[in-house]
Amino acid sequence: MEKEWDIVEVLRHSRHDWLNRLQLIKGNLDLNRIDRAKAYINEIVIEAQHESKLSNFHIPVFASLLLKSNWENHLFQLEYEVLNDLEAVEINDSILSNWTKSFFICLDQAIEAFQENHLSITIQPQSDGVRFFFDFSGIIIKKELIEQFLNSSEMDVIVKEFSENELGLEVFMSVI
Repeated sequence: MEKEWDIVEVLRHSRHDWLNRLQLIKGNLDLNRIDRAKAYINEIVIEAQHESKLSNFHIPVFASLLLKSNWENHLFQLEYEVLNDLEAVEINDSILSNWTKSFFICLDQAIEAFQENHLSITIQPQSDGVRFFFDFSGIIIKKELIEQFLNSSEMDVIVKEFSENELGLEVFMSVI
């Protein structure tokens, strides 16, 4: 069953994340690792810029799914990137979000727990739609689950890479 997030929980998780980040910066400064502190601040700025682009993209359900993903009990760490600042085109948020939720569930069932599992989603807006690249690296122990998911998918998915350690998918959503 999907967890419903209220505003207090969202703010609590967000505050926790920011305090962790500040502690990392402070720790590096205390150890006189100025370059590392600056690099970490730059990483935070870039992440915040992608978060801002995602939040302004007019796909609120999908944005919410990505923004809260690392607070949930997935067996992978998620990062995402929005490639450019084109005017947001209108795509079907519901179809994209439902497919992505199902993909996350499938991935959790198909990968080995407690490993360095990473999922990166690159979002590339275009004039006629949006292209999404899902790149997983980690340990896939049940390839057949992913194959079943992809074969039954109602989305037009192109498999770019599929091995025991990598999965690369491309999904294109046309404007509506």
